[in-house]
Amino acid sequence: METDAQPSSVPPSIVVAASSSSTPSMPAAAAPEPRGGPTPSPLPCPAPASGPEDATSAGPADNNRTSSSSSSSSSDSESEHEPKPTIRHPKLLLKIQDLAHPGTAKFFRAVPDPGAVLAEAVDNIDRHLYCSPDGSQKPKKKFHAPPTRSVTLVLRDMDGVAYTTGSEIDNDHKEIHFSLRYIDHIRPESRLAAEIRGVLTHELVHCYQWDARRTCPGGLIEGVADWVRLCCDLGPPHWRRGTEGSWDKGYDHTAYFLQYLETRFGPGTVQAVNAKLRRHEYRGDAFWRELLGMPVEELYADYVKAVKGGEGDGKGIRIQNIGNDVLCTMCPSFCSSPFP
Repeated sequence: METDAQPSSVPPSIVVAASSSSTPSMPAAAAPEPRGGPTPSPLPCPAPASGPEDATSAGPADNNRTSSSSSSSSSDSESEHEPKPTIRHPKLLLKIQDLAHPGTAKFFRAVPDPGAVLAEAVDNIDRHLYCSPDGSQKPKKKFHAPPTRSVTLVLRDMDGVAYTTGSEIDNDHKEIHFSLRYIDHIRPESRLAAEIRGVLTHELVHCYQWDARRTCPGGLIEGVADWVRLCCDLGPPHWRRGTEGSWDKGYDHTAYFLQYLETRFGPGTVQAVNAKLRRHEYRGDAFWRELLGMPVEELYADYVKAVKGGEGDGKGIRIQNIGNDVLCTMCPSFCSSPFP
């Protein structure tokens, strides 16, 4: 049964509920085949005619901008400090449904302070999706993130890897379900901590990204999540840039395409994608033309040419086969929760 007692090994930054027996596992799609590898060197890309459209068209208007008319003394003073985070740290809770599972011991051995790991991941999401990318400490724009109030990490024995959903309370309270079975089988064990951090980062992005009022392609949603993971240097060794399939194949495949766009059109491009998904329904061709001035199929064709142009040059861009000891780290399916 559940108890409110907090294990001594768990830091006080999270609230714990533990159970010695698993609840019936929720149905989950089979984990996808491993794809992709480490961050390769930048791809060549054409010089952009212009950067992405002003991202404020995808969010609230003037009240979301920081004023550019402040005095020089005020701006000099403010530039000496880090900008205030856009994302407020949620209440973090932990629920362990099987204390006796070997994956539980491995989790705490690799991540002795889950609260700190989750808080760091939230800060990384804030930095990559919502803070100004121009290098200055004072943000030029303030993007609004979904109002997630709490995140409960549920460790349980289930198929697949992990998924994120809204809680029974309301959609501002999220649950991340993470498979103890998957944690127990991560190989090699030297990658245990990095893999857990990577999966948690991916899932937390689902708590703080926009989905165009449920009209965004699932592949783009998952690609943004893995793009943040890529930016945090938490991609597993088997990730590689791939050219097979469409741009919205999802996960690391789409993440590398988004990184190409970030390189081609400048820092803040993926932020602008996420911001546009806040207030507009997704209309494929119009979405990308309005944002970047080109259809996404043309952008992806340029990306494929750039990737293939780098094959055989020693940059390690080619796709490689993955052995059975390297497990896929992606969500078994598109996040089931609707975002605000």
